[in-house]
Amino acid sequence: MFSEDQLEQLRSFPDIGRDDLIRFFTLTPADVAFVDPGHGRGATDRLGLAVQLCTLPWLGFVPDEVSSAPPVAVARLAERRGVDAAMLEEYGRREQTRTDHLRSVVKYLGWVHASPGSAAFKELEQFLLDRAMEHDSPTLLFNLAREYLIAAKVIRPGVVTLMEMVGTARKAATDLTHETVADLLTEQVCSDLDRMLAVDVGRGMTPLAWLTTPAVEATAKSVKATIEKLEWLRGMDAHLLDLSALPTERRRFLATVGRRSTNQALERRDPERRYPILLAVAAQSAVDLLDEVVALFDQAVSARESRAKIKTDEALVERAKKGETRQLLMDVILPVLADPSIPDEQVGGLLRERIGMSRLRETVAGEWRPLPKDHGRLSAMHASYSYLRQFTPNVLAAIDFQGGPGTADLMAAVAILKKLNAGGGRKVPEDAPTSFVPARYADYLDKARKTGDDTSFRHYWELCVILGLRDGLRSGDIFVPGSRRYADPSTYLYTPEQWQPKQAAFCTLVGKPATAADALAQGKEELHTALAELEKTLAGAAPDDTGAVRLDGDDNLVIPKLTAEDVPAEAGELKDELAGMLPFAPIASLLIELDVRTGFLDCFTHAGGRKQAKSAELKRNILAVLIAMATNLGLARMSEACGVPYDVLAWTMEWYVREDTLREANTCIVNHHHGLELAGVFGGGTMSSSDGQRFPVRGKSTTARQMPIHGGKVLSTYTHVSDQHSTYGTKILIPTQREAQFILDELLGNATDLPIDEHTTDTHGVTLINFALFDLVGKLLSPRIRDLGKITLVRDDTPTETAKRYPHAGPLLGARWNEALVADCWPDLLRMAGSLKYGQATASLVVGKWSAASRQNTLAAALKEWGTLRRTIHAAKYLSDPSYRRRIGRQLNKGESLHALRRDLHYAQQGTITTPHLADQTEQAWCLTVLTNAVITWTTEYYQLAVKNLRADGRDVPDELLAHISPAHSENVNFFGVITVDVEAELAKLDGGGWRPLRPAAVEPSLRP
Repeated sequence: MFSEDQLEQLRSFPDIGRDDLIRFFTLTPADVAFVDPGHGRGATDRLGLAVQLCTLPWLGFVPDEVSSAPPVAVARLAERRGVDAAMLEEYGRREQTRTDHLRSVVKYLGWVHASPGSAAFKELEQFLLDRAMEHDSPTLLFNLAREYLIAAKVIRPGVVTLMEMVGTARKAATDLTHETVADLLTEQVCSDLDRMLAVDVGRGMTPLAWLTTPAVEATAKSVKATIEKLEWLRGMDAHLLDLSALPTERRRFLATVGRRSTNQALERRDPERRYPILLAVAAQSAVDLLDEVVALFDQAVSARESRAKIKTDEALVERAKKGETRQLLMDVILPVLADPSIPDEQVGGLLRERIGMSRLRETVAGEWRPLPKDHGRLSAMHASYSYLRQFTPNVLAAIDFQGGPGTADLMAAVAILKKLNAGGGRKVPEDAPTSFVPARYADYLDKARKTGDDTSFRHYWELCVILGLRDGLRSGDIFVPGSRRYADPSTYLYTPEQWQPKQAAFCTLVGKPATAADALAQGKEELHTALAELEKTLAGAAPDDTGAVRLDGDDNLVIPKLTAEDVPAEAGELKDELAGMLPFAPIASLLIELDVRTGFLDCFTHAGGRKQAKSAELKRNILAVLIAMATNLGLARMSEACGVPYDVLAWTMEWYVREDTLREANTCIVNHHHGLELAGVFGGGTMSSSDGQRFPVRGKSTTARQMPIHGGKVLSTYTHVSDQHSTYGTKILIPTQREAQFILDELLGNATDLPIDEHTTDTHGVTLINFALFDLVGKLLSPRIRDLGKITLVRDDTPTETAKRYPHAGPLLGARWNEALVADCWPDLLRMAGSLKYGQATASLVVGKWSAASRQNTLAAALKEWGTLRRTIHAAKYLSDPSYRRRIGRQLNKGESLHALRRDLHYAQQGTITTPHLADQTEQAWCLTVLTNAVITWTTEYYQLAVKNLRADGRDVPDELLAHISPAHSENVNFFGVITVDVEAELAKLDGGGWRPLRPAAVEPSLRP
């Protein structure tokens, strides 16, 4: 487990950092009284006793050589006790003295020994077994045990003893895992699992590699291929495997090892370890592939619907052109027909003369048919019927779709279609339901039925079934048992029985009443407070005041654009000056230096058991991978740039650089940045914004879409940025997806120290569901809404009474708020919000499902009703408070400023993403986020040093100017050329405080004091 040198280090005093020095080597008055009772103890003994007293809580044990304690710690204690630190060399000459002192310290601090057979020893054994079920790295388990012992005030056993306990726990975890799943490991199952590691000649790979490689495009071929994988797993009953007896973390760990291990590595493992790993992979893959089939079905159908929409839109444009021609003719014809002075017998000749026969013949030749209700969308989609038939029967046969309330007819239609597919039937039964068909498509079916065209009826009816199934899956009205993403929406939330004991604490946490009456009263109070301010604003605005929110002569709301924020010219000059003082640093050097102050590289742990990355070589490799992915160089080109072999970088990325370790590293950097004094000047860390950024994509990918407005195929990275310029959330989205669905995910999952309680976004993040859920989970949504004057605002009284109370604002409130609906559903609204707040459900799933829910869904309707109230309150506040509007705009601008920095970093291959799979794209996006935050943090640190130097020279550098300065500055960082990642050499360049020297300030004469 450890080398001899490492063993010696574990038995000795390590180096101590400043924080630990202050925390552990500061004596309280009670400690002083214990160390210096006033009799029978000399200065040397007092100093030695004090060192032991401070060391035990720090390390969890006291090394034998007390005199080898860190000199800075000894000096600190000696100075405060008024003795010479050199006296410690004489301490412990008599071993009994040191032992007696340690017993006294243990008794005074209330610690215990973990002797074999004691309660503390048994509890440590159980702790190690529990952790060994989650992780397999012996070094990690050893370190976790040390942390546990310190927290439990148990003296650490000897290193060898603890190592033996770790080994015993690992063996016990392996045995327990095998014992837990032993009933599943029948001879047939073991044979099937072994078959997963045998190379399939036809595919040229093992079934394990085949099963765990996701599709890269949503085509008929991909859908059928994924179904084939799903059926392969079902053939070995993988979808029926029940591994719930294993802890969730153990299942996650086993599946991760299985996916990342080579075929040879798995074959070399003994059966007791190999089979549980393969079981976990098979069970997880069965669920993943089920979700993938449904997702590909959705995307493939939607792609054809989008194609039909494009064709329909093009046809409408052409129709509009022809309509313009006909309208011009009517402008000639109607005046003639309406003129009574022109005899009837002359009308025809006059029109032919004025218009011209050629023009009349051309117009008559163009057929002009009335459009159906959908403008021909379903007819255009009918051209894709044969293509859809290539995979939709396979999907219906493979997936067990089930319906919720209000879907009985649709589910009956699905059953009929499955029967027709299975039996080769061509005619839809006369009694087949059609009530689920949208009104815009009903005419197609009616016409086909009346004309007796059974083929057309079958085609249009089947298309409506497929589209209805797709829409039901999106809204949650249709669900798939065994799925995670498409499960029954009711399973996302706490049951009423689970929620009851949590409700009171939740209401206290978010400040919401538990009763509907109190909630309605609270909402009304906020509404009338906001409306009163809006009324005051409108009443005080002159009709000719073009800069104020006002009503025009027709009582229409006029919302002028805010004038540009008045940023002092001195702020720009100060930023240029500070930027000129920053040192130049290659990107690798910047990251190495930042790791010294944050330790973010320690967050990159081995997937096989979270082995910590301590060696300089491993840190070098991780940094190289981070830079390769963030800059879009890729591992092959990075290998050439830094000299590290490609296979080493590939192995490091596979086992260390994952989404969970990247998130943890990013959190570490953000927390460090949040603690910087200058970051507090930028903002309090209480507000954030989110926005999408498009990146071009090369090759096939299920997350990319063709978007001509962005120059071709792109995907979207959706980032959450704090008011301190740090990015705390990143997610890969399909660019055509509504971003509003994903706003709450990162906000509720925020693991940083940022106390975010308010969030802003542009119109893309605005939905009634979001307004409601933000308020219900104790957050504030403050968006900038386009065309705010056109949205519906609500009132809580009749129009007459509202107009009396608010003569100016009242007429703007176009609808009445449905209090009764909210009151009836209030307990369920709290239960939904609590499920999100406590992590029972993913916000994006809930927002997506309930936003698309049908009108029959009462809870969705109530949620939207609460959202209309919150939107009205926000709109009234937004219109009446210019400073509020400016604050929202300022925060959105901060998010925009980071887009340029990300593009600067993501420069290679013209910024084009080449990885096809979502997991790889997500990891690359997080690498870019880590590097972006690293640059932001490093720049903030050196800005802070530069400001300190200027102030030391007598310069007045007010915080008011610093608040306008952005650290999204990359001119001092070099991303190009040869990238040298030499940890030790870079650390040697730093001064005693761990910093690079600033460059001299080039101060303009006008800026000198």
